[in-house]
Amino acid sequence: MSARVSDYVSMQRLWNRHEALARIGATAAGGVNRQALSAEDIDACRLLIDWGKSLGMQPSRDLAGNVFLRLAGRDDRAAPVLSGSHLDSQPSGGKYDGAYGVLAALEACEAIIESGCQPQRAIEVVAWMNEEGSRFAPGMMGSSVFAGARTLDDIGSIQDRDGVTVASALQTAHDAFADIPTHPLCTPVHSYVEAHIEQGPLLERLGTTIGVVSGIQGKRTFKVHIDGEAAHAGTSLRRERKDALLAAVRIIDALTQRMHDDQDLVKFTVGRLDVHPNAPSVVAKSVEFSIDLRHPDSEALTTLGDAVAQICQAHAGPCSVKVDELSNAMSLEFPQSMRQRIRSAAETIGVSWMVMLSAAGHDARYLHPICPSAMLFIPCHQGITHNEAESITAADAAAGARVLSEVLLSLADS
Repeated sequence: MSARVSDYVSMQRLWNRHEALARIGATAAGGVNRQALSAEDIDACRLLIDWGKSLGMQPSRDLAGNVFLRLAGRDDRAAPVLSGSHLDSQPSGGKYDGAYGVLAALEACEAIIESGCQPQRAIEVVAWMNEEGSRFAPGMMGSSVFAGARTLDDIGSIQDRDGVTVASALQTAHDAFADIPTHPLCTPVHSYVEAHIEQGPLLERLGTTIGVVSGIQGKRTFKVHIDGEAAHAGTSLRRERKDALLAAVRIIDALTQRMHDDQDLVKFTVGRLDVHPNAPSVVAKSVEFSIDLRHPDSEALTTLGDAVAQICQAHAGPCSVKVDELSNAMSLEFPQSMRQRIRSAAETIGVSWMVMLSAAGHDARYLHPICPSAMLFIPCHQGITHNEAESITAADAAAGARVLSEVLLSLADS
């Protein structure tokens, strides 16, 4: 029997690249801190580009900071197949969130090259800018700008905690990659496939290798800003205080109660809280906090999200409050035809699979409206993620790359 392209996937080569990439931004606890458009993120992109160039792939970079590696096809005019994820991380992130999807796509392309196949249309490996939304909120900036859902002007003025704007950080990155050709924004895409770690325990718990992702649950994010008045902790009267921190506590408690459901379907998170002046003997002058709200049912997500501003106003007390919605993305379902390609590839190479919904957000959300898109998951140990203890196995990583290689080649020849 003739060899398949998946037979050329190298488990050791893929694992070695993960280990090499994880040294960039490595933390003492074994994870990574690679914030979007940081020096570490730039170094990671440079390493990816060097790997691609060594394979004869053409690198490019667009104005939104997304990095592409192009494996040429026989018809250079045909819209390419895209596959990848992101290289940025949470401040105490793991080695595999995002990075796996980029490196699995690169490994799939190397397997195609080694097999001697040249696909009909090009395949492009992509590393999307700022998927995590940790340094700059909201996340998935690069993919949303590429797909036309946001503009460079929309994201350019957003600042990190140090006051650095996205526009400034992008310019720093562009300067670092002055030798890399520019990739146009909003170009036609034939299809998109994103491989990712599950970020949940189901695949490992059920002993299944591949998750065929049916869709992504909806998500709305908000920034809440409360203005009070700074005062002396020892001399100011309680009845006269405008304590922004106590207002934030009341608001968060009220939101938590409103978002509670016995089925545990609502996912409500306040992950960031900034207090000013943040001094032990000063009544808080202002507080800003984040809200991450998710639900698989779009109608429920709309109802709950629409209640946020009203609840904040009702519990602000003597303080003033301003609520800004940063993103609003309803639940989506990937095309059956794309999901079938993943199922067929898994069956062809003899690995187990199951259909599952993604509870986490991914860049595939923004590719979905502009081209047929799909995702595949591999197991993540105990579902631990956004955590330095995040872990996968080399065998599962290789199995996912093997499935991905078959899917990408079939799409590129269609």
